[in-house]
Amino acid sequence: MFIINNDRRKKPASETAIENEKLKIFDKNMSLGEVVFGGRILHLVNDVARKVAIQHAEILCFTIGVDFIRFFSPIKTGDILICKSQVNNVWDDMIEVGVKVIAEDFRSLEQKHILSAYFIFKADESEKTVPLVIPISLEEKRRYLDAEIRKNIRDKRKSFTKG
Repeated sequence: MFIINNDRRKKPASETAIENEKLKIFDKNMSLGEVVFGGRILHLVNDVARKVAIQHAEILCFTIGVDFIRFFSPIKTGDILICKSQVNNVWDDMIEVGVKVIAEDFRSLEQKHILSAYFIFKADESEKTVPLVIPISLEEKRRYLDAEIRKNIRDKRKSFTKG
């Protein structure tokens, strides 16, 4: 006989997702070639992902890792950066948040994919359970399952580094 614990709260991924957060870039963040430093973008993106994690968990969360970062295109002066972020999966007090950054040229309105990353957060108060995520759309279900695969890979990596 299986006992199912239905006490744990659940939230749809869309409830705390951010769809169009504009990232502000200043001249001091530009390199000599008029391209934005990648580290500065990661800092800004981490802030957006952390906001999503905190909204989902309803408690303070800390970044404990970045599982994957991929830069697709440089960011140029004048680009408007749009960040999309949502919770992909939750395990106990750990949360994976996926982020995608799009750059829009303010003159032509042409858009290009700049960056994708997966941030791992830990909820600050372990005595409070983090709500599980409910994937509803096909895309959310794909993200949920992909996050589970990434977690399994992380767990295997950890087991190789122990001992």
